[in-house]
Amino acid sequence: MPSSLITERTKGDINPRQAQDAGVKAAPRQSRQRFFTAGRTALGVVLLALIWEFVPKWGIVDPKFVTPLDKVLKAWWEMTKDGVMWTQLRASVIRIAAGFGLSIVIGIPLGAIIAWYRSIREVATPVLEIFRNTAPLAILPVFMLTLGIGETSKIVMVCYACLFPILLNTVSGVAQVDQQLLRTARVLGLSPVKTFAKVVLPAALPTIFTGIRLAGAAAVLVLIAAEMVGATAGLGYYINYAQMNYQIPEMYAAILTTSVLGLIVNYSLIWLEKRFSRWRA
Repeated sequence: MPSSLITERTKGDINPRQAQDAGVKAAPRQSRQRFFTAGRTALGVVLLALIWEFVPKWGIVDPKFVTPLDKVLKAWWEMTKDGVMWTQLRASVIRIAAGFGLSIVIGIPLGAIIAWYRSIREVATPVLEIFRNTAPLAILPVFMLTLGIGETSKIVMVCYACLFPILLNTVSGVAQVDQQLLRTARVLGLSPVKTFAKVVLPAALPTIFTGIRLAGAAAVLVLIAAEMVGATAGLGYYINYAQMNYQIPEMYAAILTTSVLGLIVNYSLIWLEKRFSRWRA
């Protein structure tokens, strides 16, 4: 029988940091466990691919509207060879990178300032809550009216959607740092700048990265929707274009590329989090 979550989380074993410090190599049982975990993960992807391939071919759904996977992959390959896919992908990636990067540059320092000073936090919290609960797509017409349908409106839209997860998680992470750590830093005579750099930021980093990962997912979703409404290039634009021209395999190829792009963004952020949070192991 599959192990339950309780069994998985409560079984006795040394953690990775203890094993590294003791120079202990992974036991064969642990290696087999990782192998089976990877196998089960791959099995899920294979099952999804088989369902996508054969459900339309068996007539369970209309193949005119749900194209079998082999035809989608063939269309994707043709679009890649012709350069069409690269053109649309490049436009979307540039917008995501610009808007997402700008939100990090603004959100982390601003969130740290808001959390560091209580008076600022008390004034800013109601305003942040108002904007946090305003759906980014609801104000898309405002961005388009004020900034036009060019690149600026898409980048600002992505920045707005990503800003508040990063900002609010930074505020939460910095504000909830253990008071004992701050007392220890004061006893050791650390300046406020060193206290923030050496104590507060590392302690808040896991919470901040949670916001960054949420923002990464929001960046892709919001950009695709924005490109569907007003753009002349990008994955969202091409999905809408292919649907309007009844190019169904090409439409699914662009959707599949969007999904892969989202996975790449998510796993890249997970990798970065592990790199910056090695001490948590």
